[in-house]
Amino acid sequence: MEVQKTALYNYHKNLGAKFVAFAGYEMPIQYKEGIVKEHISTRTHAGFFDVSHMGQFFLEGDETLINSLEKIIPADLKSLKINHSKYSFLLNKDGGIIDDLIITKTEKGFCIILNAACKDNDIKQISKLLDKNHKSLLNNELSLIALQGPKSVEILEKLISGVSNLKFMTGSNFDYEGEKIYITRSGYTGEDGFEISISNKNVEKFIDFLIKYEVKPIGLGARDTLRLEAGLCLYGHDLNEKINPIEANLKWAIAKKRKETGGFNGWEKIKKHLENGCEKTRVGIKPEGKIIARENTKIFSMDDKEIGFITSGTFGPSVNAPVAMGYLNSDFSVVGTEIKLEVRGKKYGGKVAELPFYKKSYVK
Repeated sequence: MEVQKTALYNYHKNLGAKFVAFAGYEMPIQYKEGIVKEHISTRTHAGFFDVSHMGQFFLEGDETLINSLEKIIPADLKSLKINHSKYSFLLNKDGGIIDDLIITKTEKGFCIILNAACKDNDIKQISKLLDKNHKSLLNNELSLIALQGPKSVEILEKLISGVSNLKFMTGSNFDYEGEKIYITRSGYTGEDGFEISISNKNVEKFIDFLIKYEVKPIGLGARDTLRLEAGLCLYGHDLNEKINPIEANLKWAIAKKRKETGGFNGWEKIKKHLENGCEKTRVGIKPEGKIIARENTKIFSMDDKEIGFITSGTFGPSVNAPVAMGYLNSDFSVVGTEIKLEVRGKKYGGKVAELPFYKKSYVK
């Protein structure tokens, strides 16, 4: 299969990006200053991310569209207001997570932002539920830019008046260069910020403006360290089809009403886990010293019983320490529990830690 490129590929090249194959795309992993400086720039000023590889999937329809989507998405879509977004999931018949997503109510229906590696399968799963009165479109003519960091609102307001009025997980249409662009106050770094859906033809001009205000380009490397410090999951690592939202410690993302009424894939199993707990749970983990416990690192109890595994691990520049997430036997999941991590054949100490590692800065 041919590797795809976003509309900003040459722009990234000119900025000195190093590329890596990711989810079928050639994507920048870092730029000249390196991952740590990119990370710190996002936390202290602002950074922009090209996330155009993700799917922008638009759906139109009547009340039957909501009924169809609620069979596989456990959000309360009936109560979702126009221009409001929710973090949710596509669930399989066992309640396993096919993908995690952001769904936004639009005037005509919904826009769903899908993970790049999953989007083709996601669309297939959603399309099975659609009828002749529903319209769907994966819009490849649009780029998606994430602007993240404490200065992002101040900078974006200079270009697009009114974005400062948005609250976290809300959006609106704005005028830019003769087109309507859709902006949500959202992101996946733990910082205040925005995601901007903009035509491929205008995206370079938009980035030119950001760079003028010293907004740094940020690659996948720093995107990973930022989201992990914020305790946010990466699909294919911390989430997959064999893990349900309760095991993933994401029960807050299932609407209260849906927890009571069910009616979505895997409801019976999820209900049991809500009532009785589950065998494994996603937790935060702080390794001892400077040891980095990466994905697939085995976790042991203090008496050397194997009790879990790491799904994401790195050095957290903002907290100046190694951080990790993983799944533990629920009996060992209490914050402060001492554990052992097997790295390169040797066992090192660690503790179960509270998530997130870095305090989130969302504007609610």
